[in-house]
Amino acid sequence: MSQNQLIWHIENERILIMERLFDAPREKVFKMFTDTEYLKKFWGPHGFELPHSKMDFREDGEWHYGMQSVDTSQETFGMVFWGKANYTEIVEPERIAYMDYFSDQTGRVDPDMPASKVTMDFMDLGNQTKLISKTELEDADALKSLLDTGMIGGITETWERLDKLLEKQST
Repeated sequence: MSQNQLIWHIENERILIMERLFDAPREKVFKMFTDTEYLKKFWGPHGFELPHSKMDFREDGEWHYGMQSVDTSQETFGMVFWGKANYTEIVEPERIAYMDYFSDQTGRVDPDMPASKVTMDFMDLGNQTKLISKTELEDADALKSLLDTGMIGGITETWERLDKLLEKQST
């Protein structure tokens, strides 16, 4: 496994920037985010699986998913957490932008949780890729609410799982 770590900071009190280096070419890293069969292998923190995932990967398309806690030692064991992404821009293999929502199993957006605009840029560094994810929220309170869900830990673990998947595929 690579020694690459998640680096994050906040801009303007409402924008979360997260970066991580992956030891794989940009096209390969980008591809992992375009197909549910790949996403099912890494999406979510440790102890979660992605049994529910339906994707229409195109601009104006949608990805609706449910992450299920499968770790019996977690108090969330058995719970399913639903989300939805509405794609606004796709520039292969450079950028994926979408509106990100908490939802229910039918895809109805949860009005009590913050929506965010996410832009993921895939920077080509030869045999490595720098992934820069920018999450924009309405205001500082919405960002705090999102951070309170454990998002930093969840993304850290998700991207660690992606790193392991990329490593497996290169051997």
